[in-house]
Parts: sequence; structure tokens; C-alpha cells
Amino acid sequence: MDFDTTDAYLRRIGAERPAAPTTRALHDLHLAHLRAVPFENLSIHLGEDIDLTEDSLVAKVVGARRGGFCYELNGAFAALLTALGFEVTLLQARVYDGEGRPGIPYDHLALRVRTHDGDELLADIGFGTHSHFPLVVGERGDQQDPGGVFRITETPEGDLDVSRDGKAQYVVDLRPRALGDFTSGAWWHRTSPRSHFTRSLVCSMLTETGRITLSGRTLTTTEAGERHTAELATDADVLDAYATHFDIVLEQVPQVRETS
Repeated sequence: MDFDTTDAYLRRIGAERPAAPTTRALHDLHLAHLRAVPFENLSIHLGEDIDLTEDSLVAKVVGARRGGFCYELNGAFAALLTALGFEVTLLQARVYDGEGRPGIPYDHLALRVRTHDGDELLADIGFGTHSHFPLVVGERGDQQDPGGVFRITETPEGDLDVSRDGKAQYVVDLRPRALGDFTSGAWWHRTSPRSHFTRSLVCSMLTETGRITLSGRTLTTTEAGERHTAELATDADVLDAYATHFDIVLEQVPQVRETS
């Protein structure tokens, strides 16, 4: 990304340009991104293309003021961090299901980031409800975070298992990947009837006091640990909720698309 596009991205997430690519700067950018850019799968149900190229991802997040799912959010964030001088490696991960089984290869995109302090961190702003701050790759004890208690453990194969509050989240392959490597995983998630993304609508974002999520017509807000839900009666109410809470302006209400 050029200087002007980088500045536009920083304005999008309400962050200042860091003086250096430090660990503190990464923490601030990580949290700012989570609070400004929603995790959402609306493109799948609006019939929009998902193009895994840096220019397209940045244009969606910055120019169109949209969010995305893991490939889009972490792909765009990687471009921002690289432009700011961080050393970024794209990693593929497999997400565990409710029975502890890993999903497909390239199920998820996460980032390994090296800062000028010499720290290596696992950054992930594309997993929905997850850590607010990057996790320390080499730490094997509990890592306390506002999003929960996280732990990274090494598998016998040399991969990394990431858990949250004692529940396995995903397993990370540490071999470097390119953005184009994730095309098949993104295609599977936007087309397969077995993908949870094709079977449901989600638009969710971290807030200063909790989280706000719009799933179909159900608006859920969490503040200070208290959860409140409201059913939106009309299409106009749904479109207004997208605009008001997520700054997403849509011409039509997304509907779960039929898959075969």
C-alpha cells in the first residue's frame, strides 16, 4: 500500500500512524481494528464476489467501509501492518468443530507478526469473538486477555493449538503462505452447504463496553456482561441497524442463499 492508502486505512480504524512497528503499536492497531471493522459474511448472501487480492481487500475495508470474514480481514490487516514496517507472515489454520475435530485445510487465515522489539505475536482480527490483543507465539502458559484466557500449545507435528477458556479454537500450521493459497478455503466457505457461513448471516463487532451482533433480524448487544436481544420487525429496521451500528449502507437486506 502507498502512503495515502495507509493513512486512509488508519483513519478507517481511528488509529494514529505509529512512530515505529513496536509491540505496543501492534496492540493498539489490533484493538482499534476490532472496534471499527465488523466481522461479517454479508457478501456471501448478497451475491458479491470475494477477491483475495490485497487491492480488493483494502478497497472493501477502507473504500467501501465494509468488513469481512477471516481471509478478508486478516488479509487486509496484513497489508496495513506490512506498510507500517511490521514483518508479517500469513499462516493457515484449521478450526475445531464442537467435537474437537479440525476443519478443512486453509479453513482460517491468521498472522504471525514480528515487531521491532523482537517479539513474535499471533495476530487475528478475523475470528469473530477472540482475543482483543495479539497472543505471544512462544508463551506456553495462560495468556490473560479481555476476551478470555488463551493458551498456545505445540502439537507433536510442530503446529500450534490455540485455545480460549480451555476450549480448542484452531490449530495453526507455521509454514509461510501467500494470500492466493487461501482461495480454495474461501471458495469452500462461500459455497459449501456444510460451511456455517452459507447457512447463517452474521455481522458482529467489538465495542468499548462489549459486543454488538446482527444475525438475520436479531440484534444482540452485550454491555458489561449483560446480554440483550431485539427482533427487528421490518426490512427498513434491518437496514437502519446495519447503518447505525456498523456504518454499513446496503440497498437490500441480505438473505441466506440456497446452496446445493
